[in-house]
Amino acid sequence: MAGDAQDIPRLELEAVIGFNGHVFSGLRVHPDREHFIYPLGCTVILKSLKDGKQEFLHGHTNNVSCVTVSKSGRYIASGQVTFMGFKADLIIWDYEKRAIHARLQLHKAKVEGLAFSPNDKYLVSLGGQDDGSIVVWNLESKEAICGSPASAHSFRFLLFYSHGNCSLSTGGDGNGDILKVNLKTRLLNSCGPRKQKFSKGVNTLKVLKSGDILVGSGDGMFTLCSGPNFKTIKKVQLEGGVTSIAVRGEGHQFFAGTEAAQIYRFGYTDFKEELIATSHNSAVNDVAFPFGSSELFATCSQDDIRVWHAETSKELLRISVPNMTCNALDFMIDGHSIISAWNDGKIRVFAPETGRAMLVIHNAHSMGVTAIAGTRDCKRIVSGGGEGQVRVWEILQGCHRLIETMKEHKATVTSIKIKSNDKECVTASSDGACIIWDLVRFVRNQMVLANTLFRSVCYHPEEYQIITSGTDRKIGYWEVYDGSAIRELEGSLSGAINGMHISQSGQHFVTGGDEKLVKVWDYSEGEVTHVGVGHSGSITSVTISSDNGSMVSTSADGAVLRWRYPHPSSP
Repeated sequence: MAGDAQDIPRLELEAVIGFNGHVFSGLRVHPDREHFIYPLGCTVILKSLKDGKQEFLHGHTNNVSCVTVSKSGRYIASGQVTFMGFKADLIIWDYEKRAIHARLQLHKAKVEGLAFSPNDKYLVSLGGQDDGSIVVWNLESKEAICGSPASAHSFRFLLFYSHGNCSLSTGGDGNGDILKVNLKTRLLNSCGPRKQKFSKGVNTLKVLKSGDILVGSGDGMFTLCSGPNFKTIKKVQLEGGVTSIAVRGEGHQFFAGTEAAQIYRFGYTDFKEELIATSHNSAVNDVAFPFGSSELFATCSQDDIRVWHAETSKELLRISVPNMTCNALDFMIDGHSIISAWNDGKIRVFAPETGRAMLVIHNAHSMGVTAIAGTRDCKRIVSGGGEGQVRVWEILQGCHRLIETMKEHKATVTSIKIKSNDKECVTASSDGACIIWDLVRFVRNQMVLANTLFRSVCYHPEEYQIITSGTDRKIGYWEVYDGSAIRELEGSLSGAINGMHISQSGQHFVTGGDEKLVKVWDYSEGEVTHVGVGHSGSITSVTISSDNGSMVSTSADGAVLRWRYPHPSSP
């Protein structure tokens, strides 16, 4: 029932919002001057600088740890991390064919750095601190031709000298801020800057044709330095430590990537930053479309809620609540507010156009608010907490009132869905129970019990059945009337099913979880119709837009993926 992913049609991936800013020098500009190259999870992404169109290089089995491109642009190379004791893959990609040229294995646990020789004949790879070796590969024969143990210290980069195919340099932590070495004598020429060192160290640098140096430091400072004496010419403060600098063409334009998962564009003459791409840099916990639209959607994470324009993947609005985590969110059906659940025990209501705080309910739950839903009349909110309570709130103009507290769950409430007439709701909990509540008398109507930690629950649109998912990898169909089990599907081959959403017609539903696959199911047949491959982290939530325009899935590595919904004729 879980389905063999090989035989099932693939979902069409329309866009990925995400950039791993923790990979040093992970952002590259291809020599054709028209494409970005950068990693996200186990995918290498090619993104057009003209129209933003994305292409995806799939082949790694774990997170990509380094990326480089050859001088001619013919090849891209990427390395990955893997588990201790196993060998980490290094993949050489044929850029024109967008296909694997060679898959190479020698390094243990991690590939730390990569560099092509200027003539495209050789690739050098540097292993991580558990491997500590440098290997030279012949690109034509696809074999290792020599290797050497590196320093016991932590290394971060390596490079070929631009005029020699047989000269190589490595550098790492604890070696000073910037060092200049004479290649003929192989002696240290100078180091700097003399007075003001770069705070939190130099993460990345690029030498321009003018001889000036671009420096990215750990405190987020992006600096243009004079080549001869390392004096600061211009500098700009960016959000997050600068980990990548990519130069386009002759150096008239360059880009910086940061640990905050942001990409900035600069011109050489004005040296002004332009934020061109933003992403979440921690786990995305929930996603929601406004009712009746697929033009935009909202996601939530640590520190913020973000509203995105679906077609362009541009961030339209960021609502920041520093040092707090938003666990769940939803749009009220009238589209006038975003309701959100936070780990500090507060419910926050925001205006979706401006991000203005419309209402804050303090001490809504004692162990954080973990689930939230709004009624169709937009007058009430139902919330669930880490302590297991379910609370119903009346929302008035600028104020609120607690109507009722329902105490039956013994652990975290993970999901809440409200019936279309606003008179009933269902809550899922990690105590192994799903409870159907009467929202008029505030009593339990039915309870479903299973040997699992429930993660998600949905009403079928006809509202006579509910479907559940959780840590036991099963999808359960249940009668609302008496709570009896109707059917059980094997929903996943490995790991919990964390997110689930059903289409407006009830003909199909979508699931995602620790298996990292997005699956679209036929509700009646109980069979998988399509599988989406693209996530590198555990999927945390999935949703289908109510107008059937698209689906969005989010994951623990900060990625947001937008898919073409495969059944547009059946809403």
